[in-house]
Amino acid sequence: MDLYMRRALELALLGRGQVSPNPLVGCVIVHKDRATGVERIIGEGWHQRYGEAHAERNAITSVRAEDRHLLPDSTAYVTLEPCSHYGKQPPCADLLIENRVGHVICCNDDPNPLVGGAGFQKLRGAGISLETGLLNNEGRVLNARFFTFMENHRPYIILKWAQTADGFVAGQEGRPVQISGPLSQRLVHRWRAEEDAIMVGTNTARTDNPRLNVRFPPGSSPTPNKPIRIVIDKQLQLARNLNLFDGAQPTLCYNFIKTETHGQIAYVKLGSDEPLLPQLLADLYERRIQSVLVEGGTTLLNSFMDANLWDEMRVFSSPVMLHTGIKAPVVRGELIDRERVGDDELSTYRP
Repeated sequence: MDLYMRRALELALLGRGQVSPNPLVGCVIVHKDRATGVERIIGEGWHQRYGEAHAERNAITSVRAEDRHLLPDSTAYVTLEPCSHYGKQPPCADLLIENRVGHVICCNDDPNPLVGGAGFQKLRGAGISLETGLLNNEGRVLNARFFTFMENHRPYIILKWAQTADGFVAGQEGRPVQISGPLSQRLVHRWRAEEDAIMVGTNTARTDNPRLNVRFPPGSSPTPNKPIRIVIDKQLQLARNLNLFDGAQPTLCYNFIKTETHGQIAYVKLGSDEPLLPQLLADLYERRIQSVLVEGGTTLLNSFMDANLWDEMRVFSSPVMLHTGIKAPVVRGELIDRERVGDDELSTYRP
């Protein structure tokens, strides 16, 4: 059974960067011949894009016409509880019932109050045998963004930076310095395409003048996600001619002065007498932004760590030496992975 659920998890991952705020979901339909006991996959699918067909529908659609009669003797391996409500798509629980799928094995319960066990209840009520919790931990890792959003009422926060071998992230007075190599830079653009939003602080916006968009080599990603850009500018002191304010994609500017919108740029006023990050994350939650890649600078990264409001940390270490400049944040957390990316070393941490 684990084999088929792992396949469903692999399929679900193919939707990363395309389905938010929906969760990543995969489905594998397996028929077991009663006479021989031989099992074979007769259908596969995953949720490919927000607003389009869900994993269960794509899996059932993929079953060949000559195999449709096998569905009552088949098992659907689904990574998340089938939905029971009408949204962009009709309920997947109803679809499994209509197609008389004989057995359903599910990885995770859905924490969304709109589902919250109702999908399982429908299946059981229709006489479909049901098992839950298979590879539960792997499913929660896959949908960490979705579970964090639903359970903690805030986005999943990824802290990311590149540092030199001697522990600096920038030159004197924040002067930009190329630290990570070309492979690491390409990887960062892939990460950007997978998240809902990218955030920087005031000093990074001023000194680096980043675009915070997704730039892939031609032909490598035909429909890249355009993450929302987020900048903190408490007193609205940043120049309006910075790349962040070019209107090319949705941008949120959190400040203490005003709330107003100009095209794709929204200024959002926060209270100056309350901690900034909880207010900011509460607003992002209301906007249904499930994940944020925080790209600097050091002050902002440390603020998230000090407030214990982060879920993952990705740190590139380069062989470059600076000897002086802006010191990198002090890593906090448990190392869960380390790998080479070109000449750089990428370390990933969790709280």
